[in-house]
Amino acid sequence: MSVAQCDKMRFRLLRRNLIAFLLVSLVVLILIYTKLAIVSEKPPETPPQDPNTQATVISKFQYGSVMDMRTSVYDSNFKQVIQNDDKFPGDPEVVIVVQVHNRPAYLKMLIQSLGNAADIHKFLIIFSHDYFSQEMADIVQGITFCKVLQIYFPYSRQLYPNEFPGQDPKDCPRDIAKAEAIKSGCLNAEHPDSYGHYREASITQTKHHWWWKLHFVWERVHALQGFSGFTIFIEEDNYILPDFYQFFKGMLEHKKSDCPDCDILALGNHDGLGRFQELSGKLETASWLSTKHNIGMGISREVYYKMMGCNTEYCTYDDYNWDWTLQNLSGTCISKPLKVLLARGSRVLHTGDCGMHKKEACRPEQAQVKVQESLQLAKSALFPQTLAVTDHGSAQHQPHMKNGGWGDIRDHALCKNYAKRL
Repeated sequence: MSVAQCDKMRFRLLRRNLIAFLLVSLVVLILIYTKLAIVSEKPPETPPQDPNTQATVISKFQYGSVMDMRTSVYDSNFKQVIQNDDKFPGDPEVVIVVQVHNRPAYLKMLIQSLGNAADIHKFLIIFSHDYFSQEMADIVQGITFCKVLQIYFPYSRQLYPNEFPGQDPKDCPRDIAKAEAIKSGCLNAEHPDSYGHYREASITQTKHHWWWKLHFVWERVHALQGFSGFTIFIEEDNYILPDFYQFFKGMLEHKKSDCPDCDILALGNHDGLGRFQELSGKLETASWLSTKHNIGMGISREVYYKMMGCNTEYCTYDDYNWDWTLQNLSGTCISKPLKVLLARGSRVLHTGDCGMHKKEACRPEQAQVKVQESLQLAKSALFPQTLAVTDHGSAQHQPHMKNGGWGDIRDHALCKNYAKRL
């Protein structure tokens, strides 16, 4: 091959390589341009937010109308935002459930007492509301010392002001005779209570709320799934003592050793603190009684299941009081009467001087003074080093005359439905 031919061939190879290089470069440039274009079209990344804060904003309760409140109740019960969850990680050691209506001054006293309780950071407090207002919400949202969950009774009278389970204008008047009621065609004419009276929504709500709350706490609260301890039930007009947690732990130990068949722990009683110095470290066992052991009740999941086995009996028993109804179940539907281990020196006080049974003006400022005076007298007897069971009473059925107010079959049906529809 001549030199001219070699040069010609070399030129062709160089030209081919140059063309290949240019093609590859063009492809690379196109890819780079495309990638840059895609990146430039992306929206700017949102900085990460605190999940607790974000959820709280989304779940803000709306009070504008009945429909707004119904929607907020459903939304809040579904999302179950735990207030202060990031501040107090881990599972709670104590769970307190507070049934709340609309007595803000008493609720403030309760929260004050919780804030003064030893080891309060180990608590989860669940507030179960049947009245919805910004004032009540602000009081609870001001808690910073432990985990808090708010749940909302979805069949409140406030949400159904002119229809069942509120008071329907077409409902029968309370004291009308049945014959006249049937003649008038009022809605519930066929169903007066045992004493011939027709339902009053104002007195049926508490029993409904108590039973719904029991279902919801044990079956629907995510934070309690797998929880095997006792849940303590109190109300907004209660006040707990500073050694509540230590005393509760002591009661649990004595339940194991002295009363393994006790169903309920009663951390409170209605005797006040008059003999607290003498009774501070004393426990006793007894039959569960509505008038004595309905304050500061500790209930386990096992006992909850016992109660739920009597869902129909609870929901159809003609007494508008949840506690008298429970006493009737104890020893009838619940074959073995409920047995209670109780604190003789109460760790839960009752501050309320008005409510469903007493309509006169509330005097929370007097209740506050009385509590503070009692606490000052009891102070030296708090945190006893040991507890002792001083009386071993047996559990027996304690019958009573039902109070009525719960004869309407609509109440029966709604109540029984809580186990299915929460």
